[in-house]
Amino acid sequence: MMDFPLFPLIVGGIALLVLLYFFPISLWITAIFSGVRVSLFQLAFMRVRKVPPALIVNSLITSTKAGLELTANDLETHYLAGGNVPSVIKALISADKANIPLSFKQATAIDLAGRDVFEAVTTSVNPKVINTPNVAAVAQDGIQLIAKARVTVRANITQLVGGAGEETILARVGEGIVTSIGSSRSHKEVLENPDKISKLVLSKGLDAGTAFEILSIDIADVDIGENIGAKLQTDQASADLRVAEARAEERRAMAVAMEQENRAKTQEAKARVVEAEAEIPKAIAEAFRSGNLGVMDYYKMRNVQADTDMRDSIANPGGQGGSVKPGREEGRMS
Repeated sequence: MMDFPLFPLIVGGIALLVLLYFFPISLWITAIFSGVRVSLFQLAFMRVRKVPPALIVNSLITSTKAGLELTANDLETHYLAGGNVPSVIKALISADKANIPLSFKQATAIDLAGRDVFEAVTTSVNPKVINTPNVAAVAQDGIQLIAKARVTVRANITQLVGGAGEETILARVGEGIVTSIGSSRSHKEVLENPDKISKLVLSKGLDAGTAFEILSIDIADVDIGENIGAKLQTDQASADLRVAEARAEERRAMAVAMEQENRAKTQEAKARVVEAEAEIPKAIAEAFRSGNLGVMDYYKMRNVQADTDMRDSIANPGGQGGSVKPGREEGRMS
């Protein structure tokens, strides 16, 4: 037997594997039989650029069979930009079958903007329903109503790039429900005709600048909440009562202070009266010394004083007269 060198065989095997890796012949044959024009060198360059040739070729085959005119360079460019090539192809095929105008440029822009372009086309074909959270509003009669709506929307392909999302739709619908209920005179009007809310909200064009088109707004449920008007009136009455009590307490404190001040003034006046009464005996003694007051005059004055005391005791039984009693002060005269 002849010994075959192993090294050349190993090198040849590795070279063959590398050649088949960079030149996927089977994939190239599949593309040719599927009517897709792509060369072996294009597939090799895809390997060099780290683009999976199978993904590009299979997407080209799918789009070609669906009647779309796309090239390998278009798909490769979108893949290198970070896009989802299969999703774009599915969206283009769905839009073409549904007669929705959608170009490859629009689809790639929507995909690169972070939106699911296939889901957008599906929503455009089959509108979806968005349930709003409970929206609480108060009618003019003070009764709170809690409403819940269902918003049917359809994707607006032309507004998907740069248009607002579902959160904006829900916020605008909630604002419209609050405005509609708040403008109602009575909560009974809302309960009797809940469709007025949906008609009023729908007429405001809430889908402007959004990625969706609002088809309908249906009020799913309306519940009665609290009597906000009565609660506010009760709180206002309590606040007014506290203010009135504070003012009354202020006036009472002022009255007490004034009473204490008047008592102080009364005591001060009584002190001046006592001080003045203490000067009377001195004046009588001085009158005696100067000869301006005689004995008969003094006794006459005593009689008048006694008569005054008697009248005071009759008018005020058990009280003390306020008249001067100079006889009691004689012992103090000098």
